[in-house]
Amino acid sequence: MHDLVIRGGTVVDGTGAAAREADVAIDGDRIVAVGTDLGAGRREIDATGLLVTPGWVDIHTHYDGQVTWDTHLTPSGWNGVTTVVMGNCGVGFAPVRPGQQDFLIQLMEGVEDIPGTALSEGIRWSWESFPEYLDALETMPRAIDVGTQVPHGAVRAYVMGERGAKNERATPEEIGEMAALVEEGLRAGALGFSSSRTILHRAKDGELVPGTTAEEEEVLGIGRALGAVGHGVFEVASDLAPETEELGWMRKLARETGRPVSFACLQNPIEPDQWKRLLAVCEEDAAEGGRLTPQVAQRPAGLLLGFESTAHPFLFSPAYAPLAALPFAERFEKLADPAVRAAILDGFGDLSQLPGPVRLVAEGFHTMFPLGDPPDYEPGPEKSIAAIATREGRDPREVAYDVMMQRGGRGLLYLPLLGYANGDLDAIRQMMLHPQAIFGLSDGGAHCGLICDASMPTFLLTHWVRDRSRGERIPVEQVVERQTRRTAEFYDLKDRGALIPGRKADVNVIDFDALHIHAPEMVYDLPAEGRRLIQKVDGYRFTICSGEVIYEDGKPTGALPGKLVRGPQSVQA
Repeated sequence: MHDLVIRGGTVVDGTGAAAREADVAIDGDRIVAVGTDLGAGRREIDATGLLVTPGWVDIHTHYDGQVTWDTHLTPSGWNGVTTVVMGNCGVGFAPVRPGQQDFLIQLMEGVEDIPGTALSEGIRWSWESFPEYLDALETMPRAIDVGTQVPHGAVRAYVMGERGAKNERATPEEIGEMAALVEEGLRAGALGFSSSRTILHRAKDGELVPGTTAEEEEVLGIGRALGAVGHGVFEVASDLAPETEELGWMRKLARETGRPVSFACLQNPIEPDQWKRLLAVCEEDAAEGGRLTPQVAQRPAGLLLGFESTAHPFLFSPAYAPLAALPFAERFEKLADPAVRAAILDGFGDLSQLPGPVRLVAEGFHTMFPLGDPPDYEPGPEKSIAAIATREGRDPREVAYDVMMQRGGRGLLYLPLLGYANGDLDAIRQMMLHPQAIFGLSDGGAHCGLICDASMPTFLLTHWVRDRSRGERIPVEQVVERQTRRTAEFYDLKDRGALIPGRKADVNVIDFDALHIHAPEMVYDLPAEGRRLIQKVDGYRFTICSGEVIYEDGKPTGALPGKLVRGPQSVQA
């Protein structure tokens, strides 16, 4: 008798094979059979009319702090994710010298918009080295599996101190020390190394992330540790400026080490067709045996602007300033006062000198949309705040204010910054379907006050498979394969990501027709009452990790089978 049998579901097994009706049998933490007449189970789940898939494998998250206090890693856990990879973008919490903890916290707070007070309150530091960090993670109970990477920022600060934090040039000896720390972390079980090379990533004090301007000798010297160990991904968030030089060292490193180098590939509104050139370089590299890999998002990288958010258009009105520090209930009451509303709307001065991205937040109403409930992540130009204002004969700021006052002052404006230069998702679709592309960039656990994209794995099914109306959809088999087996195997996690005998029993049972993503909402449930945007979902009937049901109808069962993933994982016979 099997431990668990999932009966009669439509199985999309993660291999890309056609969906089929079948049963799935599980013994212990492994799938033992997929087919018919599999015998009885001690527990059986009737999946008739439901979709049965592998658990999602999300490779771009920032739960490095939250993993130490949250057993379920929400919102990702709510979205059917059974494995996360964190430690991205060069920021994390190990290695750390005694007394350096506050520096790493303000680095994470600045780059990833995670409240520093929550990190200070929530993290119980019991490590210095990266292997000790892994040991600490291994003792913590959780519902889903986690893997992590060695972050450049922490390594540079550990070796170089203040010089490293200020991005001064590393000596050959310091590069050797950093490479040794990375190799030590990889041998202890890190899944890769990450770095940031974008001027958008800054610590809370405004300084660039350590390693942002590191010279080629440093990134190659550290990256060679992956080749020495024989596993791991080099993940980088880069401005690709200058493009040829940046892609050049990435290709060189991947070729020399045999390890993949993954860079964030997004549509840049300043140069909307750059992504085509980047993908062409990846094709050329693949043809020559290289492993340059574009990491692509499944919806635009956009900001959610509201009266509880980190930023919104009315921060630039002097009349709003006295309200900013008020408790939200009191602030909403004042915002609803017609006299206060008029003062805020009339209080704007000349904004022409603001930096480009800031000015978009302040007055980019032609690319700003009501997010709505359910959220619309592919709105047409006629739905912009500017277009609504034109139709109604109103000032765009009035429209924006009124949208933000909806839902008791919790209405949200959607400002897509990357991936929406053409006003639709066709460019993102082409990137998603590129043969070298890997799905990522959900940023689960990060950008607590402005972004909430941890629902991207669910969005794949709701938008790309079922609901898209402004262009072509994507077959469910292709979507599932790219968010399960492909993401898992990219990090050499060959024991999961597919419903095949011998693979890990990580499974979602989904009511596809009822699958629904709710509007994001701000909650104050982090340590020290820190705030974060969350996004709830409906439609996940069961989520199973290592053969144990961890969610049933969206509710946690109390089972905590999740483990720390140390290094590459192989398939069991």
